[in-house]
Amino acid sequence: MSRQSFKRFALPLLLLLLACAPLLAAAAPAQVPALPDVTVGRIGDAPVSVPLQTLLLMTAITLLPSLLLVMTAFTRIIIVLALLRQALGTGQTPSNQVLVGLALFLTAMVMMPVWQTAWDAGFAPYLNGEIDFRTAWDLGSAPLRGFMLAQVRETDLMTFAGLAGHDTYAGPDDVPFPVLVASFVTSELKTAFEIGFLIFIPFVIIDLVVASVLMSMGMMMLSPMLISAPFKILLFVLVDGWVLTVGTLAASFNGV
Repeated sequence: MSRQSFKRFALPLLLLLLACAPLLAAAAPAQVPALPDVTVGRIGDAPVSVPLQTLLLMTAITLLPSLLLVMTAFTRIIIVLALLRQALGTGQTPSNQVLVGLALFLTAMVMMPVWQTAWDAGFAPYLNGEIDFRTAWDLGSAPLRGFMLAQVRETDLMTFAGLAGHDTYAGPDDVPFPVLVASFVTSELKTAFEIGFLIFIPFVIIDLVVASVLMSMGMMMLSPMLISAPFKILLFVLVDGWVLTVGTLAASFNGV
């Protein structure tokens, strides 16, 4: 079909559509009924809709990794394992995936008594309909608060209490949760670096001995790390270093 023929047929069709537009508008319904508002929860006296509850649930799920880092034994364990790998001088062996996996399982083993107590005291009775959510939260969070308080240093707690504008607390139950979490994280960092310092000492001694021997032999261009790495691995294997490190880490937590 030529362009001239297309124009000759398209123009009458367009005029016909414009003429029928008022008839189509009159035949359409005047107003589409709105969907009913569905509410399945309440905050105080205000209802909470399904989309808002979904948003709150997804937000809580995204916060779970952060809660794992700052409220359990994971922080101390992963830092010590990373420092151990650096002290061995093995580069990326073991890989990050292996260290994180080992830290997760060790964290689960250390925290299992705390989680079991929290489940039996608070969350299981709530799911059985025996207590309300507020009571279940207080009873379920008490073992976790006790675990964190057992690891917190007094100086760290007083530092964050001063930052929060508080002078002192009458008892452990009076410590606000944000102050407790911040104090727990800083205490865990300090303890992890103390353990890492003790792990570094024997490996640094091996590096110094190897460097001294190489310098006495006039082999100053040869890297001491290249020679000391096999001796450090051999020493670590002979003393069963992984079992010793993991066992020391698991026993370093108070109140477990």
